[in-house]
Amino acid sequence: MSKPEPARYGTTNWQSYNDALKRRGSLLVWLDRDMDWPAPKAGKPGRPPVFSDATIQFCLMMKVPFGLPLRQTTGLVASILEMAG
Repeated sequence: MSKPEPARYGTTNWQSYNDALKRRGSLLVWLDRDMDWPAPKAGKPGRPPVFSDATIQFCLMMKVPFGLPLRQTTGLVASILEMAG
């Protein structure tokens, strides 16, 4: 029994194909300007928290889909915040 011939697909609209590949790599992140990045004052003894819970959740949401280690995640979040102003 012989192996079937693989299907060949011919792209005829290269402009549309190229634009679709570019859009596949785009990333859109919405940031709330009213979000508190630093943690509020705790008023308890001990070391105060540095970041709010919302900030930590945002960092984890950026970390998990890309499978980044902690230092790369902090770099990614820092660059996103720099671009956002």
